Amino acid sequence: MGAGGPLRVGVIGGAGWLGGAIAEAMLDAGIVKPQDLSLSYRSERPDRFDHAFWTTDNQALADRSDVIVLSVRPADWQNLNVDAEGKLLISVMAGIRLTALSERHRTDRVVRTLPNAAAEVRKSYTPWIASAGLRDGDRTVVEAIFDACGSQDEVRSEAEIDYLTGLTGSGPAFPALLAAAMMADAVSQGLEPEIAKRAVNALVVGAGRMLEQRDDCPTDIVQTFLDYRGTTAAAIEEMRAAGFDAAVSRGLSAAFRKSVRMGEAS
Repeated sequence: MGAGGPLRVGVIGGAGWLGGAIAEAMLDAGIVKPQDLSLSYRSERPDRFDHAFWTTDNQALADRSDVIVLSVRPADWQNLNVDAEGKLLISVMAGIRLTALSERHRTDRVVRTLPNAAAEVRKSYTPWIASAGLRDGDRTVVEAIFDACGSQDEVRSEAEIDYLTGLTGSGPAFPALLAAAMMADAVSQGLEPEIAKRAVNALVVGAGRMLEQRDDCPTDIVQTFLDYRGTTAAAIEEMRAAGFDAAVSRGLSAAFRKSVRMGEAS
């Protein structure tokens, strides 16, 4: 808060899909008012958030904000020199460590988060970790922002954030990968592409809703189908025999290694 006034938030990279999704979620939740929201863009100003402050000057954005959300690609961050002294800095970048963020932006109030693309539909899962310098109320702000985007958890270490880069940070990409493979198979069997798309999309959405509303662990749900010994069990056993579980594990390991390498390069 600025001297007891309304919260002023700046989103560096607010023209991007994730920065824009976070900004929209904050506005819809009433966390920030339009006139207290600042967003930066690089080339062309987006036609949205008309009452917010748009700028190409990231330092000007930082100067008029109490909370700064860093939503740029890690590669672009290497040339981003913004002084955020004394302000709450929230990074949504994969791989960039708390110490590097603190040193570059001259603040000890740093939070490293990892939302995913589902923030666009308010269904992102966001793990986060904070530096020791957070002040009273900072955690409340972080929780409010990412609850507005879906759900959030504070985790114990940056190693957990690095692992979750693959597990949840990649977000909808993995179910979409499965859906794409299922759709391709359906089309190869003669189904019309539009019918295959509707069938697979309904399946993925329905599975998500079921997992969300039931207390069962996904492992228990899979076991229930295996115990029934029907067509689903036959499919699961064949997928696992073909290396499904190992392929998922290898993919998550690759994402973890990439996150660590990105941090080492910062």
